[in-house]
Amino acid sequence: MALAQGDLGLLESDIAKRLLSSTVPARLAYTARDGTPRVMPIWFHWTGDELVMCTFVPSPKIAAIRERPAVAITIDTDELPPESLLIRGRASVTESEGAAPEYAAAARRYLGEEAAAEYIPQVDQPGTRMASIRVRPTWVGVLDFQTRFPNALPNGSDPDGESGRQPGVELDVDTGEGLGDRAGIEEERPRLPEPVPERVARTPSILTATVRPPAGRPA
Repeated sequence: MALAQGDLGLLESDIAKRLLSSTVPARLAYTARDGTPRVMPIWFHWTGDELVMCTFVPSPKIAAIRERPAVAITIDTDELPPESLLIRGRASVTESEGAAPEYAAAARRYLGEEAAAEYIPQVDQPGTRMASIRVRPTWVGVLDFQTRFPNALPNGSDPDGESGRQPGVELDVDTGEGLGDRAGIEEERPRLPEPVPERVARTPSILTATVRPPAGRPA
């Protein structure tokens, strides 16, 4: 039986293992000190227990994450059908002198051994301070858009672990009520936007959203 979204056992799935060893950047979502959301692409290193992302002191996200440690992370591919690993957890932040070991390990994976051998000594200098953001997953989700879909699509699993609906039935995104049998819809479906939409327009199989940044605030 397939594991439910949220099950930490999904970290042992082929998709999760592939993405955790890939050169795809993580996207780290957190809450800034002014209360607004942030998402940042960042290198990561998976230790087998923790996802470690390193940044240079004094990055603004260090204080923000210490103040509000609840974070979410995605690692996903661009090609179709896409694969996505979704992680939630609480972050801890530690600081160290020079290049953190996890940063060096990430550099070797992203840049290759030869390029990393040239780059790391430039960073690992007196006066360099790094912060390591460590996240031990408490919730894990996997999407492959073949056997595991977002809940908004027919045959979807539920990223929030609140499913219980039958395959082939689409839920109304506003009411949560079934819209009827949607069997026969094309197998490939578009990726859906994550932000809460200001205006939503439906077609038989596509959800279109328009999101506008707050007035006076830079994007």
